[in-house]
Amino acid sequence: MRKILVLAVAAATLATAACNTVQGVGRDAQAAGAAVEDAARDAK
Repeated sequence: MRKILVLAVAAATLATAACNTVQGVGRDAQAAGAAVEDAARDAK
């Protein structure tokens, strides 16, 4: 469980570092949310 948490934090850090602006972070979060929604819809 701890490894998953560490990997998630590392991924979030890298994703945030890749964004040049706060607006970029918002777009990335929106895209991630859309991906989760699509996956949930497909799993139904």
